[in-house]
Amino acid sequence: MTLRGVELGAGQPKICVPLTGATVDELLAQVERLPAGRFDLVELRIDYLERVDERRQALDAAEAVRAALPDSVPLLFTFRSAAEGGQRELDLGDYERLLTGAIATRAVDAIDVEMFTELGVLERIVNAAHEAGVVVVMSSHDFHETPPLDQIVARLTLQQDLGADVVKIAVMPTSPRDVLTLLEATDEFRQTKGVRPAITMAMGPLGVVSRLSGEIFGSCLTFGSVGDASAPGQVPVEGLQDALGLVHAAQPAPVPGPPATVPQPEDDDVSRLVDDTIPYVENQG
Repeated sequence: MTLRGVELGAGQPKICVPLTGATVDELLAQVERLPAGRFDLVELRIDYLERVDERRQALDAAEAVRAALPDSVPLLFTFRSAAEGGQRELDLGDYERLLTGAIATRAVDAIDVEMFTELGVLERIVNAAHEAGVVVVMSSHDFHETPPLDQIVARLTLQQDLGADVVKIAVMPTSPRDVLTLLEATDEFRQTKGVRPAITMAMGPLGVVSRLSGEIFGSCLTFGSVGDASAPGQVPVEGLQDALGLVHAAQPAPVPGPPATVPQPEDDDVSRLVDDTIPYVENQG
């Protein structure tokens, strides 16, 4: 998966810096503070915008950030709902219009779509993105606990089957063993069902190691902060590249293999994964 020349899923994990300004001026000031050569992608966390409910203002912000970034830097557009750790909620119709509007601007290279969005809305957003050549990062966030290993793998697999180009899960560990569960699940997904690049992380202080060891276990990207972090446990970007470089330098050279292919799931396969995954999530509420 390549975005403006940035390849996800090969070699050293790429670094994404979230922008969290409440106004366009604040966002542009954050762009100016980005340390050259220390990051690969930028995430526009549009849920931080003061008037994100005014869709035109949100889309203008995306266009302004795109214009301010170097052409070589991909832009990921994210509205993170409060239910998954974001700043606010939008009703389902507004959420769909915001994401499809961002796609239509041609200012964004990728969009984040929360996997537990109502299925019909999710499918329309995914289809609109693919028709426009925009990459879909499908995500799931658990700010309360770490699901069992099989549930983590099931969520990543379901995202893949629902049309994600990149799959993502973030969990909250309450013990070192939870971090090991996340890392083991990441590796199992890569070794068994995974044919899309994966982004995985354990949040908070316990999870910092998962943000640095993605190359070993199969996570293709990590988030680094410039100023305030957008999620607990994010590492300041200034030292992140050096840490990832140390891990990368210790790894053996990869052995080329055949290209992965994405199997097309039958409808009953997707239904089975939904049936297996949704009850677990509902039980946590």
